[in-house]
Amino acid sequence: MADIKKEPEIFSIPIEIQKFCLKIARDSIQSFLIKKEHPKVTLETEELHKERAVFVTLTKNGNLRGCIGTTMPQTILKKAVVQMSIAAAFEDPRFPQVTEEELKQIKIEISILSPMQKIDSHEQIIPNKHGVLIKKGFNSGLFLPQVWEHFNSKEDFMNELCTQKAGIHADSWKNPNEKAELFVFEVFNFSE
Repeated sequence: MADIKKEPEIFSIPIEIQKFCLKIARDSIQSFLIKKEHPKVTLETEELHKERAVFVTLTKNGNLRGCIGTTMPQTILKKAVVQMSIAAAFEDPRFPQVTEEELKQIKIEISILSPMQKIDSHEQIIPNKHGVLIKKGFNSGLFLPQVWEHFNSKEDFMNELCTQKAGIHADSWKNPNEKAELFVFEVFNFSE
């Protein structure tokens, strides 16, 4: 008897939770700007209590203004959104801290990561669908699936991931002698 393959579960977040997470993110940045404290999140739902890996991306006039996240779940969704929103606004070393004056101009995007899946070959990476994490020794780097839009090929995407994010040789992702590990994941992202 042949095994029946189960359809993969579609990774998604209910619309009411998306709206609430965006509100939490903006409230967190505002609260930290004014009071230097985290806001109290009172809504209790099963989805908000699931442990999730979360990235929060801030843009201003279409340009990156801050992006911080975790690759593995470290806390429940509602706490992760608070922590990563504040980190994206005030702790991204690439940018100055967000000011109260510019907060109205900032657009917030939240990316919730599916669990990481280790893969055996780069051929399993699906462009525009998968985010990729590469690890080699103590070095690692990650690109969210949204980053595909900046590249014309898998080769360019992976080479840049290796050099820019992981600090390893550009061809580490396809060279078996490099012994790099590859992980893929999907992202459910939503924005204001």
